[in-house]
Amino acid sequence: MERYWEQSIFKYLRAEPEDHYFLLTEPPLNPPENRESTAEIFFESFNIPGLYIAVQAVLALAASWTSGKVTERTLTGTVIDSGDGVTHVIPVAEGYVIGSAIKHIPIAGRDITQFVLNLLRERGEMVNVPPEDHLRVAGKVKENYSYVCQDIVKEFRKYDVEPYKYFQRFEAEHSVTGRQYGIDVGYERFLAPEIFFNPEIYQSDFLTPLPEVVDEVIRQSPIDVRRGLYNNIVLSGGSTMFDHFGQRLKRDIKQIVDRRIQASETASGSAMRSSGLDVNVISHKRQRYAVWFGGSLLASLPDFYGACHTKAAYEEVGPSICRRYQIFGSAT
Repeated sequence: MERYWEQSIFKYLRAEPEDHYFLLTEPPLNPPENRESTAEIFFESFNIPGLYIAVQAVLALAASWTSGKVTERTLTGTVIDSGDGVTHVIPVAEGYVIGSAIKHIPIAGRDITQFVLNLLRERGEMVNVPPEDHLRVAGKVKENYSYVCQDIVKEFRKYDVEPYKYFQRFEAEHSVTGRQYGIDVGYERFLAPEIFFNPEIYQSDFLTPLPEVVDEVIRQSPIDVRRGLYNNIVLSGGSTMFDHFGQRLKRDIKQIVDRRIQASETASGSAMRSSGLDVNVISHKRQRYAVWFGGSLLASLPDFYGACHTKAAYEEVGPSICRRYQIFGSAT
């Protein structure tokens, strides 16, 4: 990692580390020992003047402020971060991650790609595609044609009645020989991201739908922040970019919450109807690179330098100084 950082700073950024403060990101549940090792490398090897190690979920919340749906800048919310390898659901209260409630699901971008490939093979569409291009083609189909449907049964019926209207033609060329080939893209369009909501169609190891995981994460968080966590569910990462993903997620979570409230009212014999909970899912144009954009946004604030751990403080306290981090109070 030290060699990689050195190449990134000198070769790609073309910057002298002694002249710049640095903001780095860390994944959920990153051990504090890793933060200490990172601080030691940057302060000792690169001699930087200041360092801030930010949690990815907090930066994703900051990036969501660019959405037109956000009326109040807040660092309280539930972040659904889904990339290529894993999907995390992370609750954040006033800029602090509630680590005990974080959950992850083993479904992400590469699983969707593999599922698309399996479906195309089952329909015999990959016969003319060279084996070395199979994953690349499946990835392109996932990125360019897939969307989240609201009712899978109705969607199957639409494709069966009017296949020429909904089926798409994907054409490409061999990565080596340049030979042209094409495939028909059909049910894969809506079945690909459906594994987030019905994981049993892809695997039998993990069967909990994403909306239920989100609801469970929020219910395991402190009761005084749950309303804010439901009201600000933020999407982050490339695997949340499917069309209508946020709408489907909002609808399913809202149904879970309403059923639980209704069951509670019935059990208690209450005649008064509660107002319920507001469930909002935030999506925005910079969703794919939300963590990077949120980092650039917070690092441009005037109080960023005051929030960083300085070289002088590191020399006085040691690497353990990076076990804690300061929240940008004026950011909201």
